[in-house]
Amino acid sequence: MGFGINHEMRDFVHDRKKNLDVVLCTPPGGTAATGVTLAELVETYAIVLSAEERIALAELPALHRTPVGAVLMALEAKAAMTAHQRALPRLYDELNSSHSTVHGATDQAIAAGFVMVNIAETYLSPDLNKKNRASDPEWSRHAQPRDARLVIDKVRQLPKRAKLGDTGYDALAIVVVEMANDGGDVRLITSAPAPQPGDIYHYASMIDRAAHIYATRFKDL
Repeated sequence: MGFGINHEMRDFVHDRKKNLDVVLCTPPGGTAATGVTLAELVETYAIVLSAEERIALAELPALHRTPVGAVLMALEAKAAMTAHQRALPRLYDELNSSHSTVHGATDQAIAAGFVMVNIAETYLSPDLNKKNRASDPEWSRHAQPRDARLVIDKVRQLPKRAKLGDTGYDALAIVVVEMANDGGDVRLITSAPAPQPGDIYHYASMIDRAAHIYATRFKDL
């Protein structure tokens, strides 16, 4: 067992390809996974973890990055940070094409999705501030929580599946944050319109569902 990052999957049914952010996989040809571990990437990407999270990560079995053989689970992660309504059609199309590519390659694979939605009223867009960010920043302004709700409602329309052979995501999460992108803190929003505990789109629900499907579908690995 190992993992791959930005792995190109090819849809066997329609002969199209797409890069998936993270995949769990078996190495090709029965070789061993011996690359950098998932835990080591915490330092590589400067991921901020609490002391409790570091302990929990250290207690997990080592998972190594590897060339990808058979994909068991693929995760597509997207963020809607600004220009929510204008970006919505592309966001939906990219998310919708991901599960189709995963299951077009292999129906057994678990297709998981993660969508982060920004509920900040102002945002410092990198695209609009390539030259004058420090001296004369151009702020994007949003009608919140309306803009965030538009994205959340659209993501909820993505197809989901309950069994092999169906079309859609096997597990899907929506997380809401407040991020101005000005160097200040990023705040996780747990109140509405963020999905609440027990909602199928809550992050914990996505993890639990993906783990359950994995444990039953690949119990012999």
